[in-house]
Amino acid sequence: MTITPTTPAAPAAEKRKALGRGLESLLPGGARPLVSPPPRTVAPLPPPDPAPAASGEGLRELAIAAIDRNPYQTRQRLDEAALEELAASIRASGVVQPIVVRPIAGGRFQLIAGQRRWEASQRAGKSTVPALVRQVSDQQAMEMTIVENLQRRDLATMEQARAFERLGRDFGMTQEQMAQRTGIDRTTVSNFVRLLKLPVEVQALVEEDKLSFGHAKVLLSLPTAEIQVKVAHKVVENELSVRALEELIFAMEHPADKPARTQVLDPNVRDAQMELERSLGVRVQIKDRNGRGKILIEYKSLEDFDRVVAALGGKN
Repeated sequence: MTITPTTPAAPAAEKRKALGRGLESLLPGGARPLVSPPPRTVAPLPPPDPAPAASGEGLRELAIAAIDRNPYQTRQRLDEAALEELAASIRASGVVQPIVVRPIAGGRFQLIAGQRRWEASQRAGKSTVPALVRQVSDQQAMEMTIVENLQRRDLATMEQARAFERLGRDFGMTQEQMAQRTGIDRTTVSNFVRLLKLPVEVQALVEEDKLSFGHAKVLLSLPTAEIQVKVAHKVVENELSVRALEELIFAMEHPADKPARTQVLDPNVRDAQMELERSLGVRVQIKDRNGRGKILIEYKSLEDFDRVVAALGGKN
């Protein structure tokens, strides 16, 4: 029989939001319908060599017991109250949106997206769940997991940092590729990955929500791990805002024994300097005299240098 090539789907980037690439963009062959195509009408005399079935892809009702957890899941904590609310909704109305799985050995399936729905369905006493079966690689499965989490509820800061780090470590993806796949600015991806350079003690404070992503970025500008830990605890003890932390570090770097330097720095110039340091993640000095001067950017590694050049050059 004659096989007509499938025309690739037209680009739809203009319709996507920042994180709106959608899981379908990560599936082989581009976007696909959520349901299997209707069966082909059987001719009175079937062809002698019919094409094989399409590997079981499509929307199916699967036994929950036949579905294994997602080994690429980046979310480690689930909101118990929200999970119970979802379970109550599923008891009343069922699962509105299917989960996404892929077939694995032994006739089982591996969860890709929809962990909350899968967990809540078990709590609701369901024995089956609607699932969209897809044939995807390990890399695609992990990408889909990350995007699904980003599109729904923000991952915890350190969970997101480790997710990006794993994409680079396990699948050799560059930060540029991560940005393209997830729709997140490359500089933001870089800033998340850099958080893993913080001392473990500081990372724990971020995981406990005692320090924010903004706090962590500012702490990275400090020269040693010892100072980072010391200042991090001071932030927690005094409940300092990100702005207050920037003021504290500014005072540490410009001590009172240099009064002339601190007196001549205009407040607007000072704000601009701290904003640049926050954006670039390195120390910045602005030397201004009546609207003319210099901007000095200090970097401690080639990675810092590359990141600053990419940010100033507008590369995402």
